[in-house]
Amino acid sequence: MTVTGRISPLHHPDLHRFSHQAMATLFEIVIFHEDRAYSQQAAAEAFRIADGLETDLSRFIPNGDIGRINALQAGESTRVGIHAFACLERSLELGLETGGCFDIFIGSMKDARNVGGLRSGRAGAEAVFQKRTGQAPLELSGESFEVRACGRVAVDLGAFGKGYAVDRLAESLREWDIGSALVHGGRSSVFAFGSLADGSGWPVTVSDPRDRRKILRRFELNDRAMGASGLEKGSHIFDPRTGEPVRGRIAAWVLGPDAATADALSTAFMVMEPEAIRAFCSGHPELQAMVMTKPETGSEVESGWISVGIDDLRL
Repeated sequence: MTVTGRISPLHHPDLHRFSHQAMATLFEIVIFHEDRAYSQQAAAEAFRIADGLETDLSRFIPNGDIGRINALQAGESTRVGIHAFACLERSLELGLETGGCFDIFIGSMKDARNVGGLRSGRAGAEAVFQKRTGQAPLELSGESFEVRACGRVAVDLGAFGKGYAVDRLAESLREWDIGSALVHGGRSSVFAFGSLADGSGWPVTVSDPRDRRKILRRFELNDRAMGASGLEKGSHIFDPRTGEPVRGRIAAWVLGPDAATADALSTAFMVMEPEAIRAFCSGHPELQAMVMTKPETGSEVESGWISVGIDDLRL
């Protein structure tokens, strides 16, 4: 979901841009460095990592980690790599912290709807299992990186994996001693570190998803991430607690210390009640958020805002 707007155009001979298609999105790396050839090497290594993560994290690759998990029968287990395990572990933590508003098993509800309701097929069985028991149908063992299925599983890391990949790409660039760079995946998941020639952070704009020519906010990111979620025409975000499509929201943006968390919470904030969002951010002062709302029965033009900590930032 691309609702962050655009990365502000920058012009400097030491700014180098590189792009790569992976995980069904376009990743872009912008590096501020005096040596373009070296920057290109660093970016190429980062993109190699993105390709590996696609195999690990995609539910559409049968022999990948998530593909093998989704093939498990109840009671069966499989070992996964460090990246898939880290994503599962953090995603389940966020699910608990958000009261179930972030849920990597929500894809099963979407799939079930496509084949005729929550009670149909394998995906429906998993969704009903969750709704009745209130627990995730996976058990994780940190010592062996083993994942055991307690029920029929349909893991979808789409709301977390891209942000996780952005974080890993930025980590790789730092290992190459790149001191300043911006990484984004499809513009909806962004992480930037270091500063530009004038000492400022990386400029990022947030545009109105209904009219991308309209700029809503401007931020400078330095060792910060921004994640975005929203409803484009024909798309749906489901409330994991009810299985129903989200109503009354247009888009959500979250600023935080890492792209994976910001990505996940922007999805959760699309369904959380306003006071719950404010309470969550109050308990996590490293986060800022804004959510564009609309009346459930009104026009999308009549929008309001839930804003936490954004007005305190330098714009």
